[in-house]
This record gives sequence, structure tokens and C-alpha cells, in this order.
Amino acid sequence: MTGERTGWFVTIDGPSGVGKSTTVQALHDHLAAQGRPARRTVEPTTSDLGQFTRSHANRIHGLALACLVAANRYEHIDTVIDPALHAGELIISDRYLPSTLVLQQLDGVPLDFLLALNDRVVLPDLAVVLTADPGLIAERIATRGATHRFHLDPTAPSREVDLYGDAAAHLMSRGVEVLLLETSHATPSDVARRIADAIPALPIASITSPTHPTPQEP
Repeated sequence: MTGERTGWFVTIDGPSGVGKSTTVQALHDHLAAQGRPARRTVEPTTSDLGQFTRSHANRIHGLALACLVAANRYEHIDTVIDPALHAGELIISDRYLPSTLVLQQLDGVPLDFLLALNDRVVLPDLAVVLTADPGLIAERIATRGATHRFHLDPTAPSREVDLYGDAAAHLMSRGVEVLLLETSHATPSDVARRIADAIPALPIASITSPTHPTPQEP
């Protein structure tokens, strides 16, 4: 898309059970209370391709799933993210590139393949990576029940925490501002305030068709 990019792009990622989606909602509410409208979106998206990807993630594995996730991301960029940024909007995505660099590696996909596959994605202005004690994450997953095949691996929470640290380092090496937040003893509202403080004030843009998904953590 041509033209000046005047909006601001925030992504929020973290291990399953870290409270990510709750934090995204709290952030959206906090910004709204400040009179700072934000467009909320999610990956996999609510498009036909995104819904197919989400509903088949337990049956499609490895390289094939990585390609589906990347295809949905490029669609997301073309149809939602780029238009919002060129319209001067603040857009917040629940999951983005860091989730790919973690979950697809857990699924056996080599890092170099993932980096090449996502080489042309739009990078965020601020990448928020939430983390927590792996034992606490495992307790939360056990309490709510496994919703994805990755949850069946008892070592997954610890591996996810480590891989998200690696993903944060990768984004920083590419010049992305990264906010790494330990959330074990913080409420979603506390975390939301810290994220909001890191987002600059933008001219108020008109958001004509905000996205209000009800994401489910894979």
C-alpha cells in the first residue's frame, strides 16, 4: 500500500495460559477510557482462512501449518493492518510473529524456515511479550483444560517461556521496540497500564469498523 504510515502497531504475544487475551481486553478498555481509540484484531484472524487455520491446527502439523499461519498473516496485513496504519489508527493484535517463532518451532519447524516465510511481514512498532513462571502457566492450563495438542506436553510451558525470550531478542535485533513483561504477580489491568504507558499519544483517528473478536488461545 502506498502513502504515509501514520498509525501505530502493537502486538501482544506470550505462552498459553499467561493471560494474554484478558490483558488485550484490559488494554483496549484502558485506552478507551483515556479517549484513545484502538482497533483490536487477532491471529489466526476471523476471515475464512483464519478460521480454517484455527479449526485445523490440531490436525495439520509442521511445515504445512506454518505456511497456513503465514498465509493468514499476509492476508491480515493486506486487509486489516496496513489499511489501519495508513488511516492513522492504533491497532493491537492478539498474537503475531513471536507466536509463530515459538509455536511452529514447538511443532518441529526450523527457525530459518520460519524467518524466511515471514520475511516480508509488517513489523510492529511495539512488540509486547508476556511471560510468567512456567509452573504457574501449567497450573492454569490444567485448571481450564487442554484446548490444543501442545497443551498435552508437560514440558511445553517451560519451552514456550524460553522461546518467547528468543523471539523477543530476534525482534530487538531487527530494531523493534520490545516490552517484556513478567505477569506472574500482576493483574491484567496492571499489565495493561504498563503497555498503555509505552504507546505514544496519536492524533485521534476515525475507526469506522473496529474489530472486536473473541479470541481463544490455541
